Amino acid sequence: MIQDINKTAETLTINFADNTFLAQVFGTHNFNLAYIEKELSVSLNTKGNSVTILGEKEPTTKATEVLKILYKKVKEGRDIGVVELESTIRGVDISSKDGNSFLRQSDQPIRTKKKEVFPQSANQAKLIKAIQNTDLCFALGPAGTGKTYLAAAKAIESLSTGAVDRIILSRPALEAGEQIGFLPGDMKEKVDPYLRPIYDALEDMISRSQLEKKIESGQIEIAPLAFMRGRTLNDAFVILDEAQNTTVTQMKMFLTRLGHHSKMVITGDLSQIDLRSNIPSGLEDAMRRLQGIKGISFVKFNEIDVFRHPLVAKVVKAYDN
Repeated sequence: MIQDINKTAETLTINFADNTFLAQVFGTHNFNLAYIEKELSVSLNTKGNSVTILGEKEPTTKATEVLKILYKKVKEGRDIGVVELESTIRGVDISSKDGNSFLRQSDQPIRTKKKEVFPQSANQAKLIKAIQNTDLCFALGPAGTGKTYLAAAKAIESLSTGAVDRIILSRPALEAGEQIGFLPGDMKEKVDPYLRPIYDALEDMISRSQLEKKIESGQIEIAPLAFMRGRTLNDAFVILDEAQNTTVTQMKMFLTRLGHHSKMVITGDLSQIDLRSNIPSGLEDAMRRLQGIKGISFVKFNEIDVFRHPLVAKVVKAYDN
């Protein structure tokens, strides 16, 4: 626990009660401290159990909050990698009452057998809450914002706790016509390339052997969008990925598959529509039609929520501009 903070105009000194965790807080060869210095334009000096922060008042205050939160996370057993470090810096809002913005909401992670998944941004926290509170949720925004990853994590958690009996993964294959019948192999082999991002997310939550067993048993089902027609999906957690490439007809068909005791998460990026220019996007159309309907939630992400290489957020912003 942090014992005290001695304040001057542009200098803050934090004294930590237990130095057991400081090596992880500071990072290998003080990497985390150097990262904070670079991102916030402050100077950090360590001595024993204390860290002195020098700089302008606002970034100095923010750096102090970041170190406090990192210390708390390490005490909770969480690893501090670059993504965790970056999300902590972004998440701190010194204008908020508690100084921690969305980070106060991260005390209840998504729990899977392999790991606990914490939100890395305010919008990720909103998405987790939206999935919990509504049966139909739209998550929209650029790649790297964690839309599909969080949906997959919630799906695995729901399956593990018995909240649902199965997970259904769907995605538009190829172009709007979905001519998957012309591809070689069985159904799984035909659609695997299109569902690889979801597989990658699932393998972060459960082992590959468990994943394969659940697919074989039908607990996790790969269902190309073209094969969803006529079904009613009860007691299921359903994910439709890359939904910007659905047509209006396909989207209506998919949404009306929602059955009792089920949840449906639709993810997509309206800046990455691959449909022909004369074909309206079903995702864009659904956003217009369904706004304001109770029980349906929309969470929008932007470049601030991108947690890949730091340049990815800048690339997304450049293309948006």
